[in-house]
Amino acid sequence: MSRVQQKDPRRMEVNFLISENGKRELLSIARESVAHAVSRKAYVPPEPDNKELRRDAGGFVTLRQNGELRGCIGYVEARLPLYKTVAETAAKAAVGDPRFEPLSDNELNIIDVEISVLSPLHETKNIDEIVVGKHGVLIEKGFYRGLLLPQVATENNWNKEQFLRYTCAKAGLDQECYKNPGVKIFVFTAEVFSEEELGAAREESAVERK
Repeated sequence: MSRVQQKDPRRMEVNFLISENGKRELLSIARESVAHAVSRKAYVPPEPDNKELRRDAGGFVTLRQNGELRGCIGYVEARLPLYKTVAETAAKAAVGDPRFEPLSDNELNIIDVEISVLSPLHETKNIDEIVVGKHGVLIEKGFYRGLLLPQVATENNWNKEQFLRYTCAKAGLDQECYKNPGVKIFVFTAEVFSEEELGAAREESAVERK
C-alpha cells in the first residue's frame, strides 16, 4: 500500500497544524461545496492564501443532523491539496454516500459539518499499539477495505476489540478478521473539528436556487 509512514504509531500526529482561521476556512469551503452539490451545481473552490490548506492531505467530511450521521466520505491518502480534498468529499458526503438519500435543500440549515484531517497511514503488526480515541483504523485484505475514524470509537464507547471488530465488519469481513494472517491493519490520527465546536454560522450559501 502506498504512502505508509514507518514510525511509532503512538507518536503519530497529523503532520502539520491547522490554525483556527484555517479550520473556519475549510468549514466554509465544505459548506459551500455541500450547497452546490445539493443544487446540482459545479463548485471549484478558489486557491486559498493560507498555505496550510494547500498542503496535500487525506481527510473526511462528516455531515450530522440532530447528532445522527447523515453522510460521510473521505480520501485516506494525501492525493490532493487539503482544501480540494475537503471540497470534493463534502460534495460526495452530501449526495454520494450510498448509505443515505441525497441531502435535500431543506436540510442545509440543520446539518452540522465536521472535518477530519488525517495523518499518513502506518501499518502495525501489534494491536497493543492502538490507542482508542486517538487512532483510527483501516483494515485491508485483498480488495476488501474498511476504515473507522478515531472519534467513532469514542462516540460509541467501544473498547479496542470492539473497534477492530466493527472495522472488520465495515470492510465486509468476518468480525474476528483482525486476528487472521494476511489481514493488514493500518492506524492513523486525525485532527477533528466542526461547525458546532467552533461556533461557525450555518449561513445560507450564495448558490442561486432556481
